[in-house]
This record gives sequence, structure tokens and C-alpha cells, in this order.
Amino acid sequence: MAPDKSANCVVVTGRRGGETRFAACVVLASTRADVNGVVRRQLDVRKASFAAVELAVAETQMEYGGITPIGLPAHWPVFVDAAVAAAPRIVVGSGVRRSKLALPGEWLGRLPGALVLEGLGR
Repeated sequence: MAPDKSANCVVVTGRRGGETRFAACVVLASTRADVNGVVRRQLDVRKASFAAVELAVAETQMEYGGITPIGLPAHWPVFVDAAVAAAPRIVVGSGVRRSKLALPGEWLGRLPGALVLEGLGR
């Protein structure tokens, strides 16, 4: 699948006042999430970073490399790049590495806790 038709869902984390904050970021596979710009500001933390593999797997109960924005913990925000939300059809992880989901990008922007952001993917 072409990178501009595929999306990656990455788990990011940051701390503020002793609280660990998580979020999922969905960006086109041809881009990288702006973790220390857009994501850091949205999470309202001093520093944001990609969650360690073990932590991402434990918190999502999904396989690393197949994490999907569908079915994440309800209190997590889901940041969706505007280019993903605008895609007529996008392929994203299904929770396991051996399968994928194909769906309209706008559906990802409608997930509970989703926020569509310009410039999330760079």
C-alpha cells in the first residue's frame, strides 16, 4: 500500500504534575508525528515522547506495529492529522500485525476523543 494511503498510529506520552498522559497520533505513513511541537502542546506537557514498546503494548493490549486508534482507552485523546481525516480511503492497523483495516479517513476523525489537527504529520 502506498505510504500516502496508509496511516500509522503511534502512542505518545508525557508527564505533568506527576500525572502520566497518553495519546494516540494517527499520521500518514509518509510523514512523522510532530511529537515535541503539536503533540506536546495538545497534551499540555513539558516534553512528549513516543511510548516505550513495552508500555504501548501493555496500555493498548495490542501488538506493536499493529496498534489501531479504534478501541483505545476511553480517556485517551486521539490526534488525527488533517490529511488522514481528508483521505477517501485509508489503511490503518487492526490491533495485530497480520491484518489491517481500510476505511474512510473521516471515520478516524469521528472516533470518541478524536481531534483533527493540521500539521500533526510532517
